[in-house]
Amino acid sequence: MKAIILAAGQGTRLAPLTDDRPKCLVELAGRPLLDHQVAVLQAAGIDAIHVIAGYRAERIVHPAITRHLNLDYAVTNMVATLFSARHLLTGPDDVIISYGDIVYERRVLAALMACPAEICLAADRQWRRYWQARMDDPLADAETFRLDPTGHVRELGRKPRSEDDIQAQYMGLIKVRADRLAAFATAWDDLDRSRTYDGRDVANMFMTSFLQHLIDTGWPVRAVLVDNGWLEVDAPEDLALADAGFWRAEG
Repeated sequence: MKAIILAAGQGTRLAPLTDDRPKCLVELAGRPLLDHQVAVLQAAGIDAIHVIAGYRAERIVHPAITRHLNLDYAVTNMVATLFSARHLLTGPDDVIISYGDIVYERRVLAALMACPAEICLAADRQWRRYWQARMDDPLADAETFRLDPTGHVRELGRKPRSEDDIQAQYMGLIKVRADRLAAFATAWDDLDRSRTYDGRDVANMFMTSFLQHLIDTGWPVRAVLVDNGWLEVDAPEDLALADAGFWRAEG
């Protein structure tokens, strides 16, 4: 199994912490976010760890990772970052894809790795407890995550009308099965470059929009439900939750 960490963006909402470093190097509980991820991945036996960098890429130096560059990071978004290193989406191993601004416990990664489906998404069913600690209105920043009776994702990434639209919260942690990697890359190639996806062109589409496109075109996307065990660092206030019981540092 190999891991790809998407870490090309600047993370302007974390300024001034990201004025001189990429978002994945902001420190949480005394260590860069990237170090936390690498420790958990290595503990799970994943040694092929790739980081796709962009903003202040020269700062990303770690003995356990291979660094790749999205040269167009300033004018593209996360999906384009992933496919800028599409040569990684080959071979006999399943691929873990992770956002660079999250941390997660070993149990979260273990649950995702155990999922046998073509595409698996880690999702937090105790999301409301975590979101209430992050903001006054949990619906202000939450996104839809609706499942069918078999546990497959039907909808994600959209603005919820109520909490009934949120059965869990997508964490930014994905696994693609090895035998579906080629088709996964082809799905990106086949996107209509003349249209927009949730209001964004292909170069700047959200990962959730790409996943929704896969669902809409017949891909079975399985939810891996966990209870907390992770943090997203999107604003300076998120750093204060390191010791709030939603996640514990490991490794």
